[in-house]
Amino acid sequence: MISLIYKAFRKIKGRLFNPIYTPVAKLMFYLNNVKYGKSLKVGGLLKVRVTRRGRVSIGDYLQINSGSNFNLIGRQQKTILWVEGELSIGNNVGMSATALICNHKISIGNDVKLGGGVCIYDTDFHHLDPEIRKNPMLDKKLAQKAPVVLKDNVFIGAHSTILKGVTIGKNAVVGACSLVSKSIPENQIWAGNPAKFIKEI
Repeated sequence: MISLIYKAFRKIKGRLFNPIYTPVAKLMFYLNNVKYGKSLKVGGLLKVRVTRRGRVSIGDYLQINSGSNFNLIGRQQKTILWVEGELSIGNNVGMSATALICNHKISIGNDVKLGGGVCIYDTDFHHLDPEIRKNPMLDKKLAQKAPVVLKDNVFIGAHSTILKGVTIGKNAVVGACSLVSKSIPENQIWAGNPAKFIKEI
């Protein structure tokens, strides 16, 4: 009996709160000057930070899961869009508990799927020289950065990390929990840490 009451409460809670997440996301996008297309759908609360020099453009039919109550596959977090550079997201893109950290440039094509917990970084955040790292402002200024490009139909498996300077070709697949530090040609599957070629599609 208690179990039935709990499940009923959970269902009612979902019906009450789920409809508010997309309007809240649209408000956050508006306040951060994020341009987005039609049919945006968001589950959960987002973490959005776009600086004055940051630019974000999002196509149609973006779907985002964010936080601990959506896409329950473990390692849940809010979806994070942190943009100091230029972030562009194409049409029909899906992401869950994703972190897009754009200091320079990240470009995501059409029909791309980012599995739960995927992180994309276009910067090293810190310099390799320990003397430079002692100066926070210099450390940030001199940290290496390079564009990240995900072309159309790319699928990134859950909990993978894509590092700066990587281009992932059309139709490519990255296996779960991979660390991608170099570019992947189109129509290939890569996986591992570091990610390596597995097979052609």
